[in-house]
Amino acid sequence: MLLWLLGAAAAFLVLFGLITLILRQMPDPIGPRADLFVEGARMTLQLTVVSGLIGLVIGMVAGIQKTSSSWLVRAPASLFIWLIRGTPLLVQILFVYNALPPLLAAIGLKVELNEFWSAVIALALNVGAYNAEVIRAGILAIPRGQTEAARSLGLSGGLTMSTVVLPQALRIVVPPLVNNLVALLKDSSLASTIALLELSLAGARVSSESFQPVPVLTTIAAVYLALTTVMTLFTDQLEKRVKVASR
Repeated sequence: MLLWLLGAAAAFLVLFGLITLILRQMPDPIGPRADLFVEGARMTLQLTVVSGLIGLVIGMVAGIQKTSSSWLVRAPASLFIWLIRGTPLLVQILFVYNALPPLLAAIGLKVELNEFWSAVIALALNVGAYNAEVIRAGILAIPRGQTEAARSLGLSGGLTMSTVVLPQALRIVVPPLVNNLVALLKDSSLASTIALLELSLAGARVSSESFQPVPVLTTIAAVYLALTTVMTLFTDQLEKRVKVASR
């Protein structure tokens, strides 16, 4: 796993170097503003990684709650998933940025959220809700006999979930979780609505300055495609590693 993480980090470093080199060779309006595109691409990747990790934790907690036999445990997770999946991500980002700080201040919590953390919170909650349903399905796919066998050996419910059920479920749900991560990278473009300088906003600024939307939009699409291609390459390798480990 460590080698996989180091390989992914090295691949993205090389990718950003290539993107910088290529964009700087392009004619106006791209070449003179290449660094702005690269800065936006870095922010897009940073948003995806941070939000994805937090969203994975949220999804695991909510997914486990959804499989509980107690409605008191299931109800908060069900409400969370219902709210997030039933409202647009754009509205969620605007709500966290504009409405959440005043709401927290009203109950005595003075929290200041900048554009980055507002986007991270909204994206993490959004992908976490979708991850929860994926993880719930993975847990339910594990034969009930394994849970009963673990309990008969004296394992508690928590130990049974963490050592027997969850490791097997995560191997099953890696492909859909990977799809959610790739979708998250593209959804991060909505953070431009709160003036966070990610790839889409960087392109919008160049387009408004140059009045040349075609080359700018083509460049944005190409950079997104490069990011998703490298991410998919390494997530495919992760899927293969998980399949080998599960044999």
